[in-house]
Amino acid sequence: MELQEGVVGKGTLMSALSDEVERTGMLDVVRRVCEGARDAGAHVVHCTAVNRADGAGSAVNCKIFALGERVRREQGAYPTQIGTPGAELVAGLEDERDIVLPRVHGMTPFTSTSLDQILRNLGVRTVVATGVSVNLGIFGLCLSALDLGYQVVVVRDAVSGVPADYAESIIEGSLSLIATIVTAEELLAAW
Repeated sequence: MELQEGVVGKGTLMSALSDEVERTGMLDVVRRVCEGARDAGAHVVHCTAVNRADGAGSAVNCKIFALGERVRREQGAYPTQIGTPGAELVAGLEDERDIVLPRVHGMTPFTSTSLDQILRNLGVRTVVATGVSVNLGIFGLCLSALDLGYQVVVVRDAVSGVPADYAESIIEGSLSLIATIVTAEELLAAW
């Protein structure tokens, strides 16, 4: 989820999140998980957040969206504006077999996208979550997936959030109640 240049790479809106992703080496772990999924015959779906240049379809109804709007006003483009490098996945994640599903509105990938329909059409029953951020997007993805009837797995070393201790508290105190928490090695061994 949202492993894009404008989210965790150059030109990010939240440098603390990008720094945490870099510090933990999370992107290399996610790359290994994606390869393992493909090798096991599982589908890889990259859920991205994008903005139109004119902002149409997006709302500025919370602090984080207001930050993106401020960047657009000050720099002339959103950090994840369609057609800019910020909207692209970070290098080494995407494969031609993958599905990239952008959303223009909202905080979570199941809301206002065809993610649920795509997963059901593929016969998916378990969602494996990787990406950012544990605090918002991953948490929302897991709740939505659970509510829609999916089994949910969170790959502990393939997700990040800031501050790191708070993200860890969310994993332990909340996500562990609604999802199976595994390491990448445990997941890859199961596949």
